[in-house]
Amino acid sequence: MNKPHPALTPDRVSGLELTLGKAWPMGATVDAQGVNFAVFSAHATKIEVCLFSDGGRTELTRIALPERDGDIWHGHISGIGPGTQYGLRAHGPYEPEHGHRFNPNKLLLDPYARKIAGRIRWSRTLMGYHVGSPMGDLSFSTRDSAHAMPKSVVVGRDDFDWEDDEPPNHMGPETLIYEAHVKGLTAMHPGVDPSRRGTYRGLASPAVIDHLKSLGVTAIELLPIHAFVDDRFLVERGLRNYWGYQSIGFFAPEPRYLEQGDIREFKEAVRTFHKAGIEVILDVVYNHTAEGDGFGPTFSFRGLDNASYYRLAPEKRHYINDAGTGNVLDVHHPAVLRLVMDSLRYWVEEFHIDGFRFDLAAALTRGPHGFDSGFLDAIRQDPVLAQVKFIAEPWDIGPGGYRLGQFPHPFRCWNDRYRDDVRAFWRGDAHMLPGLAKAVLGSPETFDRGGRPATASINLITSHDGFTLADVVSYIEKHNEANGEGNRDGHSANFSHNLGAEGPTTDPVITAARGRRQRAMLATLFLSQGIPMLLAGDEIGNSQRGNNNAYAQDNEIGWVDWKNADEKLLDFVRHLSALRQKFKVLSQRKFLHARKRERDGMPDLEWWHPDGRAPTDADWHDHVHAMGAIVRASAETIRDSGAPEVLICYNAGAARKFVLPEGKWMLMLDSANPGAPEKAVQKTYTAAEQTVLLFAHPAPSKSKSKES
Repeated sequence: MNKPHPALTPDRVSGLELTLGKAWPMGATVDAQGVNFAVFSAHATKIEVCLFSDGGRTELTRIALPERDGDIWHGHISGIGPGTQYGLRAHGPYEPEHGHRFNPNKLLLDPYARKIAGRIRWSRTLMGYHVGSPMGDLSFSTRDSAHAMPKSVVVGRDDFDWEDDEPPNHMGPETLIYEAHVKGLTAMHPGVDPSRRGTYRGLASPAVIDHLKSLGVTAIELLPIHAFVDDRFLVERGLRNYWGYQSIGFFAPEPRYLEQGDIREFKEAVRTFHKAGIEVILDVVYNHTAEGDGFGPTFSFRGLDNASYYRLAPEKRHYINDAGTGNVLDVHHPAVLRLVMDSLRYWVEEFHIDGFRFDLAAALTRGPHGFDSGFLDAIRQDPVLAQVKFIAEPWDIGPGGYRLGQFPHPFRCWNDRYRDDVRAFWRGDAHMLPGLAKAVLGSPETFDRGGRPATASINLITSHDGFTLADVVSYIEKHNEANGEGNRDGHSANFSHNLGAEGPTTDPVITAARGRRQRAMLATLFLSQGIPMLLAGDEIGNSQRGNNNAYAQDNEIGWVDWKNADEKLLDFVRHLSALRQKFKVLSQRKFLHARKRERDGMPDLEWWHPDGRAPTDADWHDHVHAMGAIVRASAETIRDSGAPEVLICYNAGAARKFVLPEGKWMLMLDSANPGAPEKAVQKTYTAAEQTVLLFAHPAPSKSKSKES
């Protein structure tokens, strides 16, 4: 069924047969006779399917869907099949003041299109209103937009050989997430075939897979690969939408990452990752679309049923803008919620995706009465999604938009509070010991309720949005001039410091200090409870030249610089990952609350002052920048079989002596001296400035550590 159908010609179009078809499945569905089309619109008066010649250049015919079941318009066209390029036109009222923006002069993408061919060619014809009219968006454009629009493509049933593919299904405690961009990771990678750099196939190349495995990565989290749009203002500046947070097709893989235009190339990539034991998580953008506000283009949803797809202000003409992009999808509308759920299931069933990270997830939960669980309930009850991992970016810019820790199980959350507190502690900010303590325990004050595990927190020091780790220690101010917005874009509160010089320097004292702080922050990340997320390139000292908002930098600013990789830093990160895997007490399912364990009467957590005592309340609030933590298997853990306890020492200040607990301890890590061999230590050890130490108390003879 996936075989391309003979090309459409004017002669062939005249012989096509139209019948009533079915209202399900949605979109274009191939059968033995032709293609069934089903399109949602509650307020349209007519929906047309427009068929195009190969290449999408010429519109050959318009066929009105003949039947309507409720709000689903449908019809079956015989004589066409896979590879057919098409678009939609929707007739209805053009009344922006009432929320309706129908304009049949605008060709529309099918919201359920499984493949999209071509790119946006920016022009005024894409606007539903007459640009320049004194009536603004209340005016009506009569210009046809078909020549400027990409086309939806009919995709048949696939015969792709998954080769008995099984999801790796890693447990939470063993997870290490690696956030990456398809192109950014591969564009300058010397081990990737130049012809495949920037593609899904390049992403899954042996060089990339080997690198991830050497780091102990269990899941790669990809920036958006749903089909997206290059914003007009970026194109006019000679830039592109690099990150991809302007989705326009929730079922179609972004075509710019296809080597030969076949969407199965992404399936090949997922299959390859799974064979390597690596899960694939998609960053998905269901909170808004690329159509912007009332002065934005008409690509799809706006033209099909603006009043249903988008959340509108009470007076209906204007859009609610909780995402900061001009519009917000109304996932409380049944048809829109179904679209999102169908999309999620499609990526799981058709592409074997292992999880999703929801961009601005708070926008998906805001209803008429505040934080609404309708969207969350739909996901949590779905049997197809039962084994899928869910990660929320738990905020947006709307009212009550900060929801860290409020998303129910099984949602995990990006923990920005962890990021800021860890950065501030290592920067030497005053009174940050309490913040650090909460962070390294997986933020139990935020997440420990409702039966959630300690892996509910996705710990990050950096992500695509903000400075890279190298830039956190090299810049005080953001330097986003290349974005063309006068350096006004991006965050200003970065909790960063340049350690003596803004940007690149050859000063050995400064470079050494930067290296120590990077290693200390990385060690903090890998030795914390919760799930660590590593930004692609941080393991090799990648810099974005101080740009903390590289969303438009599809160039060497935004790409990972493999040529200048810091190999010593890479070895250090590999060592951290190995330590995390070796000592299971560093990644537990149960939170630590300093409770005594029934098996031995020892607390599962003890804070340890550098002077060799339990800290007092005053110690937590003075200007001390050093503290230790003795970590054992949780009191709630059923089995630990003598898993070794560890002592982690954090020193953000000047060199300081730590008095160790009684007994023989094995030094496993000194981040200030990463090449130091393991050695037995008794009584005291001096932590250099900006250092993390890891000691292990040897396990009982011949006992084996089990997952805790």
